[in-house]
Amino acid sequence: MKIIKIEEALKLDNVLFIDVRTEAEYEEDNILNALNMPLFKDDEHKEVGTIYKVQGKHEAIQKGFDYVSYKLKDIYVQAMSLVEEYDNVVVYCARGGMRSGSIVNLLASLGLRVYQLEGGYKAYRKFVLDYLEHIMEIKNFIVVHGLTGVGKTDLLKMLEEKEIDNIDLEGMARNSGSTFGFITFDEKPPSQKKFETRIFEKLFFSKTDYLFIESESRRVGHVSIPEKIYEGIVREGYHILLDCSLENRVKRLCKDYIYDRDKSNIEVLKGCINKFRKRLGNKTVDEYIQLLDEGKHETLVEKYLIEYYDALYMHSVDKYKYNQVINFDNMENALEEATKFHKTATEGAI
Repeated sequence: MKIIKIEEALKLDNVLFIDVRTEAEYEEDNILNALNMPLFKDDEHKEVGTIYKVQGKHEAIQKGFDYVSYKLKDIYVQAMSLVEEYDNVVVYCARGGMRSGSIVNLLASLGLRVYQLEGGYKAYRKFVLDYLEHIMEIKNFIVVHGLTGVGKTDLLKMLEEKEIDNIDLEGMARNSGSTFGFITFDEKPPSQKKFETRIFEKLFFSKTDYLFIESESRRVGHVSIPEKIYEGIVREGYHILLDCSLENRVKRLCKDYIYDRDKSNIEVLKGCINKFRKRLGNKTVDEYIQLLDEGKHETLVEKYLIEYYDALYMHSVDKYKYNQVINFDNMENALEEATKFHKTATEGAI
C-alpha cells in the first residue's frame, strides 16, 4: 500500500481524490472536488461509531462488514475505470484510518495502483489553515473597488476566462454580501470550511503572486473571510477603482436581479425590500414596492442606488488611494487595462 502526504498529493499530475467518508462529511468540505465514494451512509457511520465506543473495535468492524461487503464489487469496478482515466488516484477518509486503509488495501490486492492519503481530511484541513495563515507573506492582491453595479464581478469573470489569477469571493460564498445577495445564486451557500478550501485552492494553484480580488467586508453572506486573507485585502498595496455610468450600473443590476430571473423572483425582491423599513421608513419602502409592482424596474434600481447604496458605500471607496481608475462602460477596454496592470505588477514595475 502506498501512503502519500497531502503536500505531495496536491502536486500530482492528472490526480483524482476519492473521498470514502459519508455524504454529510463530504458535503461539508472535500479535497479538490473529490469524488464521493462513501463506505457508509450517514446513519450507518453513526451506528458503527457508537458500537466502537460502547462495545469495542472488533464489534464495530463486524458491523462495518455488514454494511460494506455488498458494496465492494461496485467500488472495485468504479475504481478500475478511474485508474484508467487518471494518472494518480488518492483515497482518503477522515483521519487516514480504517475506511481509506481498507479500500486501498483491497484495491492494491486486486492490482490497482492507488494512494492512501496520510492523515486523511484532517491532515488536509490543517494544511489549508496553515497555508492561509502565512501565504499573504508571499502573495499580493490587486483589489478591485467600486460602487454597487459597476461590474466588479463581471471583470473577475472576464479575467478568469483569460486565465488571469483572481479570487471571486462572492461566487465562492454564493452571496454578493447584501440583503439581495443570495438572489443571483441558485446553489446553497457553502460551509465555512468549504469556503476556506475554495480560497486556498485559488491561491495554491495560482500561476503568479498577484491575484485580483474584489473589495469585501469581512463577512460575505453566511461565511467569513479568513483573517489573514482579509488583512491582505485591506492593507496598503495594489488597489484599482472600477467606475461606469449610472445608466450602465442600473442596467447591469436589473439584468442580474430581475430580467434574468423568473416571475416568482418579484415576490422575493419584495421580501428583501420590506427588510429596509426600519432604515428607510415605511413611505420610501412603499414607494419602492409600488415601482416594482408597476414594472418600473430601472427607476426603482436608480433610486435605490442614489438614495441608499451609493451613500452607504462611498466611504469605503473614498478611504483608499488608487493605483489606477478603470472605466467599465467599455468592458473590453477595461479588461485590457486590468490585464496590463497585472502584467506590470508581476514584472515589479509598479
